[in-house]
Amino acid sequence: RMSTCSLADNSNDAAAAIDCLIAQQAKDHASLDTFYHIFAAALVFFMQAGFAMLCAGSVRAKNAKNIMLKNLLDACGAALGFYALGWGFAYGGQDADKTTFIGDYDFFLHANVDGHHAFFFQFAFAATAATIVAGTIAERCSMVAYLCYSTILTAFTYPIVAHAIWSKSGFLSAFNNDPLFGSGVVDFAGSGVVHLTGGVSALLAALVLGPRMGRFYDDKGEVLNPPKEMPGHSTALQMLGTFILWTGWYGFNPGSTLGISYDGAAEVASLSAVTTTIAAASGCVTAMATRYFASDPLARQYDLTAAMNGALGGLVGITAGCSVVQPWAAVPIGAIAGLVYLGASNLLIKLRIDDTVDAVPVHMANGIWGLIAVGLFCDPELKNAAYGSKHGGLFYGEGTLLGAECVCILFIVGWVTVVMGPFFMMLRKLGWFRVSIEDELVGLDVSKHGGSAYELAENKDSQKQAYSDFIKNADDNAI
Repeated sequence: RMSTCSLADNSNDAAAAIDCLIAQQAKDHASLDTFYHIFAAALVFFMQAGFAMLCAGSVRAKNAKNIMLKNLLDACGAALGFYALGWGFAYGGQDADKTTFIGDYDFFLHANVDGHHAFFFQFAFAATAATIVAGTIAERCSMVAYLCYSTILTAFTYPIVAHAIWSKSGFLSAFNNDPLFGSGVVDFAGSGVVHLTGGVSALLAALVLGPRMGRFYDDKGEVLNPPKEMPGHSTALQMLGTFILWTGWYGFNPGSTLGISYDGAAEVASLSAVTTTIAAASGCVTAMATRYFASDPLARQYDLTAAMNGALGGLVGITAGCSVVQPWAAVPIGAIAGLVYLGASNLLIKLRIDDTVDAVPVHMANGIWGLIAVGLFCDPELKNAAYGSKHGGLFYGEGTLLGAECVCILFIVGWVTVVMGPFFMMLRKLGWFRVSIEDELVGLDVSKHGGSAYELAENKDSQKQAYSDFIKNADDNAI
């Protein structure tokens, strides 16, 4: 650096050199922040692999290929949809002195106002919201419908939520110069923006699409009591997916500082990493222990599924407040998240709503809890460090932030329902939403992808022949 900003004896030259050094330091900080941003975004994007493994392990072997392809296409649809429209709707033309419902600038990144790294980071978040839906309606959703809703979610539905809460112009944004209730909404890394949005979409999709054949009703349409269990085919893949997601969360939460060089950013990121870890652990242990002690004393078992989803629920629950709560608060936040997951999962079964991977309890229910938790546990000093204002949670004697978080929940649920509900019903009306009965029974891998994910070469022809015979017999029975 001294070769380009060398000091000289002349005072004017020395002043110029100091100015040069200051400018160079600013460039170095910008480069460091850009690298940090891209690295965090890569971790978030790697969560797509986690979702793919978790979903693949949670479905029956006959549908593994199909769900993995859908997870891949999620990323593709999100990239194209968010590039074309989503980024502009979410962050285009943002101004802290104005309050708008939707962005109106920088479509197709034609202006590149905030830098390509900012787009990459936000795209990874949008893709995560879309992927949440995949697991819920696995084993029965058509590929065409999947591409349609993945694109509409990332190009329009999700960006409006992101604009409202994370854009400087959003009416719920804490970064607006006139924030809601004087505090705005604190959703640091997306319990609401990402997980509640994806979770509500998943619930609506499950309601409109209906359960898998044989899950809650028999061949005659009679209610099965108890419902038929349809366990996934690979616990190993589920565990691999869980650990990948947990790892990716360190890009999700600490990475949401959006930089590392500015004053206080390192401490905010470090705190976020610690609270993220503690909440996940607390959620895992609480969910597993609760399931264990709530079961028949003569048949108690350590439920691995409850442990994995409890950890993921804890991660979702801490995402909104990871930067504004003390480490001790992450323990009850994660523990309650584990209980919320169990309660919501049981409620879905009682209501006969089929969620293949329990995404609604993990993401929607704990997305709501994560926002409420901020309104309860937010430390004013920590909020000041992360947001520049000292509005604290209810346990610190203030209630305005909790009110803002509740308004946020109502907005997200209402907006997503208004947009995605009719959209899913339109897909069903057009006959695009669900695969045929024959395809669902024989499995989507054989019927749509040329064979099982675990096929042996010599079995390929026999699988295709079995499918052909199945269709022929179905046609004969129909006649």
